[in-house]
Amino acid sequence: MYKDKIVLCGASAYEQKYYFNEDFKELPQSVQDELHIMCVMYTTEIGGVLTLEFDEEGELQFRVEALEADAMFDEIGSALRIKQIRKEKQELLEALELYYRVFFLGEDVSLDEE
Repeated sequence: MYKDKIVLCGASAYEQKYYFNEDFKELPQSVQDELHIMCVMYTTEIGGVLTLEFDEEGELQFRVEALEADAMFDEIGSALRIKQIRKEKQELLEALELYYRVFFLGEDVSLDEE
């Protein structure tokens, strides 16, 4: 069913809009709110368009796009901000990947990692 990249959410500094994929509406509202804040804050600070999408293996990828004519887009700041988000939100991002692999890819994830 889910073989290609699937967008979880995204935000655009150009359109000043936030997108959340309704396929993930079962996520707790607090998680949805945190994703919303994270994406909007990124585009407010850095500019461009940020989308969070799951790849074929179920890993969450940050995809950033900016218009060539956008002199205000901070490419270096973008990489640093994503690195900071990955560090600060590591637990959330890992939980989202696990959720996706179980409920969307149908993987049997064993909890016997002790």
